[in-house]
Amino acid sequence: MKIQKEDLLITHLFNAPRELVFNAWTDPEHLQHWYAPDGCTIEFKSIDVKVGGRFHSVVYDPVHGECWIRGVYQEIKFPEKLVFTMELSNEQGIPVGANEAGKPEDWPPAIITTVIFESLGEQTKLTLHQTVAEAEARKTGAYQSWFSMFDRLNALVATRK
Repeated sequence: MKIQKEDLLITHLFNAPRELVFNAWTDPEHLQHWYAPDGCTIEFKSIDVKVGGRFHSVVYDPVHGECWIRGVYQEIKFPEKLVFTMELSNEQGIPVGANEAGKPEDWPPAIITTVIFESLGEQTKLTLHQTVAEAEARKTGAYQSWFSMFDRLNALVATRK
């Protein structure tokens, strides 16, 4: 994982074994319960969690409307690492520009997301890296959204331990 100084990097501790946390990132049934910011919901039009597999999803935001994303799973190493792309798209899965997707003009057209899962006893240390400037992520609310999503994920894995 090559990190640029300005990239988004977040570390979070989960009170669950890493296999459980990893599965919550790769099981569509689990993802729909936590993988959207507070007040929003997510729906997967398609998802195929395997190396080279693709996903196409939409986050429904009552304030900002729909946000369509498509991506490709580049690396899946159970239960240690997950790497996937995220690209702004439309409902048909066709890439769109930042302005068309309601993002600031300098938002990157594609982001690589790397998630590392480390065991710390019965807990999991998760490190999230995204190839978007942290300052830009803070400005758009993407940065803050991760923390609310991690809170929801913590609640989800706590019920499944």
